[in-house]
This record gives sequence, structure tokens and C-alpha cells, in this order.
Amino acid sequence: MTTELRRLRNYINGEFRDAADGRTTEVINPATGEAYATAPLSGQADVDAAMKAAADAFPAWRDQTPAERQKALLKIADAFEERAEELIAAEVENTGKPTGLTRSEEIPPMVDQIRFFAGAARMLEGRAAGEYMEGLTSIVRREPVGVCAQVAPWNYPMMMGVWKFAPALAAGNTVVLKPSDTTPASTVLMAEIIGSIVPPGVFNVVTGDRDTGRLMVEHKTPAMASITGSVRAGMQVAETAAKDLKRVHLELGGKAPVVVFEDTDIAKAVEDISMAGFFNAGQDCTAATRVLVQESIHDEFVTALAKAAADTKTGMPDDEDVLYGPLNNANQLKQVSGFIERLPAHAKVEAGGSRVGEKGYFYAPTVVSGLKQDDEIIQNEVFGPVITVQSFTDEAQAVEYANGVEYALASSVWTKDHARAMRMSKILDFGCVWINTHIPLVAEMPHGGFKKSGYGKDLSSYGFDDYTRIKHVMTSIEG
Repeated sequence: MTTELRRLRNYINGEFRDAADGRTTEVINPATGEAYATAPLSGQADVDAAMKAAADAFPAWRDQTPAERQKALLKIADAFEERAEELIAAEVENTGKPTGLTRSEEIPPMVDQIRFFAGAARMLEGRAAGEYMEGLTSIVRREPVGVCAQVAPWNYPMMMGVWKFAPALAAGNTVVLKPSDTTPASTVLMAEIIGSIVPPGVFNVVTGDRDTGRLMVEHKTPAMASITGSVRAGMQVAETAAKDLKRVHLELGGKAPVVVFEDTDIAKAVEDISMAGFFNAGQDCTAATRVLVQESIHDEFVTALAKAAADTKTGMPDDEDVLYGPLNNANQLKQVSGFIERLPAHAKVEAGGSRVGEKGYFYAPTVVSGLKQDDEIIQNEVFGPVITVQSFTDEAQAVEYANGVEYALASSVWTKDHARAMRMSKILDFGCVWINTHIPLVAEMPHGGFKKSGYGKDLSSYGFDDYTRIKHVMTSIEG
């Protein structure tokens, strides 16, 4: 007997719709490897309809007062809290994440972030009005950019959706959001919630694959394209958007160095780093997965980290003892496995290094030592529960190794020496430097990287500013 799959639909102009041509894709639960739903494989007609709805809704939404937009966002935050269990269930089915951790680690920050941007809507900043030329008064207007085409990733479908729509709506823009083709369920539910609060066309969702995303970025209507994804995807978006000079916001890959000096409390560092490396199966651009340890404590640290990995559990969402669930999809399992299979002879797998079970896409918490700076697994993002360990001699070599990758999103320094921490935070070429911690984020502080990790900021007033444009108005005051 075949179980009937749930049907997800696009949300366009206040209505749920199938793809215009009826095409769909199956959505797989990564914890089981089995399909549980279908989602529209949206094409040109669907993207056209969503963009038209967003463009038609833009003038009225733009012209609402900041207080009115704030009120709507606060209602959205309240509704997310009220329907938290539905959102959690959808996200767990999307991703296979542990239910308890999704409840405790994702819903509260999402709600807080929406409320932060609700407040940001009423805190527009600009130069003071004044007479910078005799007889003329200048003022600065901060305005929304227009329709925003947004593409969210599969590692945090709900939270990354919030990072995109909340500042955009707060600033007065309208949105067409596409979730990953592997994780549409929670985004479709968010559309139902948000759509009950904002006018039709202000928030739209189209599901689909890479071609759907490409159609969104190519479309003439959006003034801005925002993507969280791979470096390759970001480059393609930037290239496509450049053809008509769309504004682009990119949050791409990471390869965060975790620099551990010999004066560190090893037990505390191992506990925190293993958590920050294995959380969400390492599927986090800021994950603590590239550890650099001063040679005098290297062996002791590796032994302790390997034990922490052995004590870390992966498993099904309803198991309260697990730290993380499966990798998101079969391709990601293949990618992570490939990195381990291609390890050079000088590398040593200290823990893990294999798939767990035959059902779903689970991978064991893994630690690899003995690596060199030019090894593939050091230079490229694994995006899985794999922590690599390198040894360094002194501060100069630590900096050389840490900065010696093409990514520049996040980093951390572990030391009791305040002056050293300050020197390292100055010279590390990453958008974030944590000291004696790794991975905490707050709504008030910016998140975003340099180099091939992209440009633009999420969260904070800087993230809000990215969804605005600046206009200078000058008027004669001499009659």
C-alpha cells in the first residue's frame, strides 16, 4: 500500500497555487530517506506571477509608516510563537534535526530576530539635515529598494528565511522567497502565517530547483537578489545580476579557523569546540570544523577531541540524547564521504569516518589529524560533522594557516592572553572573530564575511541597511 504524499504549493498574491504547468518534485525526509511530500517545480509563469504580485504590492507597503510595518512584524513574531510546534514539525521533517534542539535553539532566536527588525523599521539613520551650501538645505531619505528576490539554503530553512524576509519587509520592500528544493515545507508554512498578517503580494513563496532560482535572479522586476548558499551559486547569482545591475547580497561558504593556544583550558575548549563543530551535523558555514592547535598541546587536545566525538551521538529526531541528525540529502552524504575517502596518506582518522546505519543520511562525528595546509579537506568546505586538526608552532604560523583559505566568514581564538586575543582579532581576515567561544549569534550584531564567503551583512542594523537605498534631497531656502 502506497502512502499518499502531502502536496505543498506556492504562495503567490495571497493564494496557494500549484505550478502553472503542474510539475512537481518529491521532497525527501533525510532521517528516513523516504518521500513525504511533493512541491511545485516552479517555472517562468510562476516566477512571473510572483514578481508581478510583489511589484503590485510594493507601493502600498512602501508607503506604510514604519510603525505600521513594525506592528505587522510583531504580529508575525507572535504568530510564530503561537504556532511554534507546527513550525518545528515542518522543519524536522525538512531536515531530520532533533526536535528538542529545534525547539530550544531555533524558534527563540527566530522570534527575537523578527522583533529586532520590527524595531529597526523605526530607527532609520542618515546625515543630519542642514545647509551644506549657502541657501540650500540638504536632507537624506532612506528608502526601500523595491522587490527582493531571495533564495534560502537547506541547512537552516526557517531561520535563514527569517534572516531574509524580516529586514526586507521591515524596510518596506516586498519579497519573493525560494526555499531549497530539499526543504520547502517550513517555508510554505511560514507563508501561510505571514500571509494572514500582511497584504497580498507583500510576501510570496515559490518552490523549485536551481533553474527556478536562476529565473528569479534573471527577472527584470527585482531590484535586489539575496542568496545564502554555495560559493558557486553566489558567483552565478552575481554574474546574472550584473547583466542589469541588480543589487546583490551574498552569504556563502565558510571554513572557520579555530585557533587554540597552549594556555587554553583544554577540557573546556574541547567541550565547546566539539559542540560548535558537530551541531547541525556540521552543516553551518560558521561551524568549528578547522581546528589549529599549538604543537605543545596538540596530542593531548586531539586525544580529548576524539573522545568527545566518540561520546557525541547522532540519530532520529525524537531521540533526546542526540546532538545532531542526518545530513540533508543523498548528495551531501556523498560529498562528505568523498572527503574522507580521498584523504591523503599522511592524514589519520581519529574518530568516526563512516556512515551510520543504512536508513537516512547519517554520518558519524569525525576527527581527522595529521593534515597539511594544502590538503583538499583543509582548503574546501566539507559541510558535515568532520573536524580537522592541524598543528602550529607560533602566532605567526597560526595566522598564516588561519588566513590561508579562500573563505572568510568566521573564526575563533582560544587563549587566556588578552593582548594576544586582540592581536589575533585584528589580523584574522574573517567577518567575525569569537574569543574563547564559537558560534553564538545575536540579532544586534552583524553576520557576514569577506573574500569568497560573500558580501553584505545579515542581522543587525547593517543587515537592515542592506535592504535600503539612500537618496539626497536638496532644496533652496531663499524663496
